[in-house]
Amino acid sequence: MTTETLWRNAIPILAGTLLLAGCSDDKPTKAEKVAAASVPGAPHGAAADEVAKVAPASNVTETNDLIEFVYAYPKEAAQIPELAKALDDDRAVKREALVAAAQRDKDAAEKGGFPYRAHSHRQIWQRVTSTPRFLSLSAEIDAYAGGAHGNPAFDTLIWDRNRRKQMKALDLFKSGEAFDAAIRDSFCAGIKRAKAAKGITADEAPDSVFAKCPPASAQTVWLGSSDGRFLDRMTIAIGPYEVGPYAEGSYKINVPVTGALVKAVKDEFARDFLPVN
Repeated sequence: MTTETLWRNAIPILAGTLLLAGCSDDKPTKAEKVAAASVPGAPHGAAADEVAKVAPASNVTETNDLIEFVYAYPKEAAQIPELAKALDDDRAVKREALVAAAQRDKDAAEKGGFPYRAHSHRQIWQRVTSTPRFLSLSAEIDAYAGGAHGNPAFDTLIWDRNRRKQMKALDLFKSGEAFDAAIRDSFCAGIKRAKAAKGITADEAPDSVFAKCPPASAQTVWLGSSDGRFLDRMTIAIGPYEVGPYAEGSYKINVPVTGALVKAVKDEFARDFLPVN
């Protein structure tokens, strides 16, 4: 059930509350004020906040001969009206782009007399952590546009409750360069360990495109928490072709939140991090 469906289902009940309130000389209760703010039309202001508190996770799935589209996000995001709207808008943009590209390729396939393969976009947002200030989300994306294989990717999102603003994880740091310098050694060592776990020896040949450890700031950074209060965990997601050929797959590298890393955090966010010794 979407947020929109939720408030629409609630309107008859809220309207009844309004009628009862109109027959009473007592001061309106909080519930009556919420009802008055939400009828008629969509919720807004305090009413929107009340409805959002019970909003369920959002999961939209569409499958037909043209496309397969999946876009989901957790209830923690659905319960923040501004964030839910941003994600709904992103979902609409992604679907529109998918349909346009798919229809173009389908028309070309029919004209050329070759089979069309349905295009797809699957994007699942999940909660990494929720602290008093931040909601941290991660997304794994799998897109297919009719080629030899799909195109996996990652995304990240931080919601700052204090500023009611959507951010990227790197926005919390002084610069990408400062971030890279603070974790370069542990990040690069983590890649070598992850490759070894797959039975792959890191390619260090001077002329190899994968010989050099890439900057962590160019990858997808997920920030987490072990205690629900401070950001003290970090994972860096690396897509195919970044540190190896497509067949090697993707990597998720856990990097410790050290004192050096916290020093690279912007002053306004430093108190929200906790280095792990």
